[in-house]
Amino acid sequence: MTSSTGHLKGNLPAGVISRFTLALFMLAAASLPSLAAPREYKIDPEHASIGFLVSHIGYQNVLGMFREVAGSFRFDEETQAISDVTMTIKTASIFTNHEKRDEHLRKEEFLWTEKYPEMTFTMTSAQKNGERTGKLTGNLTLRGVTKPITLDVTLNKVGEYPFGGGLFSKPNYVAGMSARGSFKRSEWGVMYGTDNGWVGDEVQLIIELEGIRQG
Repeated sequence: MTSSTGHLKGNLPAGVISRFTLALFMLAAASLPSLAAPREYKIDPEHASIGFLVSHIGYQNVLGMFREVAGSFRFDEETQAISDVTMTIKTASIFTNHEKRDEHLRKEEFLWTEKYPEMTFTMTSAQKNGERTGKLTGNLTLRGVTKPITLDVTLNKVGEYPFGGGLFSKPNYVAGMSARGSFKRSEWGVMYGTDNGWVGDEVQLIIELEGIRQG
C-alpha cells in the first residue's frame, strides 16, 4: 500500500511539496498565540485589594479598603513589561470597619460618592528598575480632579493557576502583583481635617491584585 506521503511525492514536483509544507507550517504557527506579544489580563475582583492608610489625629493609621474594583492591563511575559493599566474603583464601596466613619467618608467632605461614584487610575508610563520591580506612573481621577501619581510595583508570580478548570476548560493563567504609593488628598480637593490634624493629608496606598489572562 502506498502511503499518502509517498503518493504525493510520486505525483507532485519537489517545489510544490516544499510550498505545501511551508503553508501547513505557517497555518499551524498562526493558530498558536505569540508568547512574545503582550497579552491582556483582566483584574480578578475576587482577588484584588485596594487598601489605604490615613493618620487618625496622629494616634494611629486607619486601615481601610475599597471592596469593588475592576480593570485590566497588558503584560509581556518575555520582557516582563506591564502596560495599559486601568482601574475603576466604586467610591461607595469604602470600608474602614466603622459604620459611622464610612458614612462620613461617603459624604461631600471626603469622597462625595453621590456625585462622584467612581475614581479611576490610568497608566501613562512605566520604568523597570529590577528583574521583577519597577515604577508605574498614571493619572488618578478623584472627585473630578485628575493628577499623576507614581506606584512602586512588584511582579509576584505568573503562571497557570493551581485551582479551577473543569473537564472542558483549562485553568486560568494568572499574573499577580503588589503596588505601593502615596498622595496628598488635599491636592484633589479633599480638605476635611487637614487644617487641625484630625485626619492626615497623606494617603498611603496598598494594592494587591491578580489578573486573569484573556484568550
